[in-house]
Amino acid sequence: MGEAGVEQAAEWPNLASMMFTLARRRGSRPMLRHHVDKEWRTVTWAAFARQTASLARGLRAAGVMAGDRVLLVSESRPEVPMLETALMALRAVPVPAYTTNTPEDHAHLLLDSGARMAVASTAALAERVLAGTAHLREGLRALWCMDGRVAGNHGTPLSPLLDDGQGPDDIMAEAEAIPPGTLACLIYTSGTAGLPRGVMLPHRAILSNIAAVSVLARPFQLDGSTYLSFLPLSHSYEHTVGQFMLPALGATIVYGRGLEHLAADMLAIRPTILTVVPRMLDVIRTRIQLQAGRESPRRQRWFARALAAGERRLDGTQTVGDRLLDPVLEHLVRRKVRARFGGRLVAVISGGARLDPGISRFFDALGVPLLQGYGQTEAGPVVSVNVPGRARNTTVGPPLPGVEVRLAEDGEVLVRGGLVMDGYWNQPGATAAALQDGWLHTGDVGTLDVRGLITITDRKKDIIVLSGGEKVSPARVEGVLMTDARIAQAVVLGEGKPGLSALIVPGPDGDARSVGEAVAAVNRGLSVTERIRRHALVPPFTVENGLMTPSQKIRRVAVIRAHGTSLG
Repeated sequence: MGEAGVEQAAEWPNLASMMFTLARRRGSRPMLRHHVDKEWRTVTWAAFARQTASLARGLRAAGVMAGDRVLLVSESRPEVPMLETALMALRAVPVPAYTTNTPEDHAHLLLDSGARMAVASTAALAERVLAGTAHLREGLRALWCMDGRVAGNHGTPLSPLLDDGQGPDDIMAEAEAIPPGTLACLIYTSGTAGLPRGVMLPHRAILSNIAAVSVLARPFQLDGSTYLSFLPLSHSYEHTVGQFMLPALGATIVYGRGLEHLAADMLAIRPTILTVVPRMLDVIRTRIQLQAGRESPRRQRWFARALAAGERRLDGTQTVGDRLLDPVLEHLVRRKVRARFGGRLVAVISGGARLDPGISRFFDALGVPLLQGYGQTEAGPVVSVNVPGRARNTTVGPPLPGVEVRLAEDGEVLVRGGLVMDGYWNQPGATAAALQDGWLHTGDVGTLDVRGLITITDRKKDIIVLSGGEKVSPARVEGVLMTDARIAQAVVLGEGKPGLSALIVPGPDGDARSVGEAVAAVNRGLSVTERIRRHALVPPFTVENGLMTPSQKIRRVAVIRAHGTSLG
């Protein structure tokens, strides 16, 4: 598994102490890689510890004190985990923010968290933070810029704080005294149905996630593996898993160059572990299908055979012919599909939103080791996950070791354990509603089978009640719609109406006619209540137009507000 003690990660007093101790143990081993000046550069564990301690001393000298909230706005780069660890070592509180945030978004975070200091990676991002301070009664006490270019006359370069020539021992010793119940960070929710809330995660919540996953990961030798990180570090999953968990388990983290370079980065890095959100898997599946459709008729037949044989294997109906053809299908099809991901994958982990079973089935059938998990920012964030060899990707897997899950009478998923948040920052009412008798009320509706496997069916607040009293899961219908390549995105609505309607973004080759045909085809497989009676074509939902969150979740309310009149 790696070094002794990682498997008992819950025994670490806090995250900063864990990172410094592992750095002392691992020394010159690579910890991070990132792309700078057209080449991949490596940061060792020893360099990480030295620069992190230097940052801690420099930030303290600049006035950062215990309890201070500090806004962090940056793409993924080594300075981010260094800053977070340094702030935690000072008992200050990192407040990660998305680089796509508007000045108004920053204003909300600054006002809500009370942060009066900020770090931005670029001058442009620093200017956006400054624009958000217009709503503050007092301006920022300090603003640092990572790349050295200062925002107007208001910012200070961060680079001088990165190397003061001293070792990490004093900061490491100081960090060891921080109790596990201390607030580690404020992670803001994505705000799909309102203003983002600041989730208070103590060190014990993230350490609980690390301890539980280390038990599950024991057979899979993550020590020495390579993880391609391309979700933002402000995303609660990437914040825990890519920044603390996988480094603790011995993986080298490689920061990708962005979604537009994902295909090239997978080929260059050849990761053993990859995390995606379902939307990305849908895009990759569409590209694979389009590429297969451009092949010769003979290759198209081999692809169809491989997919059909894989589905029979999943269903337990594999034939003798399937077994005989298996080596050929592996060579001609499955190996080439896996090569798109670099060819070394141990696991592709899907999380952040509901994964449609059709997408999961497609990749499983083609031999891609896809694992679905489930979590919430309020729970560390990982609650459950499938594991290789025991995956049931129609579910989100069993709860992590040490995590309790049960269902309320209305089907809401309730979670209890050391991973659960302390509450929402400055929101006692919302905290009381979410945390009852030690159980986190997730707001998700699901089922729990006799094997303890969880299936998430919808968000409690998103269930549609038609005029006849019938209840419909929009997530299920949307998922089925988007399994058709002619439909890229869909939002289903119909609250209080006789039937359902849909706002549809066409796929790459979709038009009004082909989308109409796709809806008709999908309707044939749905119950009468679930069928789409009317639909309208609308422009894509994006982060830029405010209809998707930075974590690639569709803002349903915003979409309906923006395009609901398209249905007449």
